[in-house]
Amino acid sequence: MGGAFLAAGLLARAGRRVGLPTIPFFMAAGVIFGPNTPGLALVEDPHDLELLAALGLILLLFHLGLEFSLNDLVAGGRRLLGIGSIYLLLNVGGGFLLGLAFGWGTSEALVIAGAVGISSSAIVTKLLVELRRLANPESRLILGVIVVEDIFLAFYLALLQPVLGDAQGAADAALQFGAAFVFLVSLGAVARWGAGMVGRLVDSPDDELLTVCFVGVAVLVAGVAEELGVSDAIGAFMAGLILAESPVAHRIERLVLPLRDAFAAAFFFAFGLTIDPGDAWEVAGPVAVAVALSVVLNLAAGVIAARLQGYGRAAAANIGLTILGRGEFSLILATLAASAGLDARIGPFVALYVLVLAMLGPLLAARAPSLARLLPGRLFAAESHPATNVSVPGAPSG
Repeated sequence: MGGAFLAAGLLARAGRRVGLPTIPFFMAAGVIFGPNTPGLALVEDPHDLELLAALGLILLLFHLGLEFSLNDLVAGGRRLLGIGSIYLLLNVGGGFLLGLAFGWGTSEALVIAGAVGISSSAIVTKLLVELRRLANPESRLILGVIVVEDIFLAFYLALLQPVLGDAQGAADAALQFGAAFVFLVSLGAVARWGAGMVGRLVDSPDDELLTVCFVGVAVLVAGVAEELGVSDAIGAFMAGLILAESPVAHRIERLVLPLRDAFAAAFFFAFGLTIDPGDAWEVAGPVAVAVALSVVLNLAAGVIAARLQGYGRAAAANIGLTILGRGEFSLILATLAASAGLDARIGPFVALYVLVLAMLGPLLAARAPSLARLLPGRLFAAESHPATNVSVPGAPSG
């Protein structure tokens, strides 16, 4: 176990030195030191890490929910919702059609739609910080799109519930979706009107006790969700959403980060253990198509968003290429698909897709100003005088 953490940390540290995100290196450590590659195998059976990986999944989704605020979407206005919806329609819709084109099945196409259509909040945020672009006007729009993606995530997981569960027929599928929807609405109501009460339940001046209590809430809600036949990922996300509206949200966000990072590393390492590099050749063609499609659709979404805001092509390229990163959510979907017994090619497909985009995305984003020259100038009415910015409360200011 210690060797697994250390190997993941050292490999990711080497990647960080060349400006790459950590997620693909955690995953690569699992592949290299797993049972499917020759040499030293730190963990022979991926199930040995099952509990730690489950905690990693819960804390990842809990933190995602914690970052989201119901008030953000309302305050962002209709334009933010519209731009975010266009981004999702292009990328998730394109991913679904791509999945159908692969011929792996409709359920698999729905999983592929989410895996290739929803960007990684962690990678996008880190990119903006590392490229020193937080002060750019379009960066607030990028963060706004992430907010819309976060709320879409909850409903998307509910929509997938019949696919990832054991639904028998349309009626059973409708029942499972209904249960997930009612669960979402109920916890959404708690977030809207009962967050203060939950906050007082976990609050303590002692950081240690606060940590124990909020972890308890996250795991308990995730466990109840699973008992009710709803994904534990939805439960963890909603637990974060509830505490995001509480007075102790900022303290929890600070305290959960080390836990999230450690257990998320175990989750990605465990996912890498399940990957057989020999399977990568089988999905190399579909992955190449998916990567090319994602680049085109993200740039198209960036151009549309820039035009709606009155930005120039430099901002359009920055928007499209910064949101290109895929990571934790794609891998979570692949894990859920594997647990549901969907096509075995989903795992290596998503793993290789995330690996390629996690490395290609930062390189393209860093060169966005140069690549912007490839966009036709006639698409943009203004090159340097942006219109009124989209308001994204709580977004970093620079």
